[in-house]
Amino acid sequence: MTAHSLTALAPVSLALTDQNPSMDFTADQLLQYNGTDPSKPIYVAIKGRVFDVTTGKSFYGPGGSYVMFAGKDASRALAKMSKNDEDISSSLHGLTEKEIGVLDDWEKKFEAKYPVVGRVVS
Repeated sequence: MTAHSLTALAPVSLALTDQNPSMDFTADQLLQYNGTDPSKPIYVAIKGRVFDVTTGKSFYGPGGSYVMFAGKDASRALAKMSKNDEDISSSLHGLTEKEIGVLDDWEKKFEAKYPVVGRVVS
């Protein structure tokens, strides 16, 4: 009998499209992916990167706990751990170092769970 050894493989990033996002979205275009049209995917942006969160539609779709983030850049709200409409914004202006850290943690969670499909442009 021959002994076989296993070699650990380097981790593979699932967010391959992040290096070259395939789609650019204006804020108005992103809003079309807010979960109200069941024929379209659900997108949420963080720091301008658009994630396809359709697999998490129980959270981001109609009736979900985070439905207010669907179709929007939720960076500020996630950093502040807020669901208030006035915080749902791409603006990072005035955030504390701790809030930026919270946002970075959210971004890592999204990267691990959802594919990047594009970016938000002005």
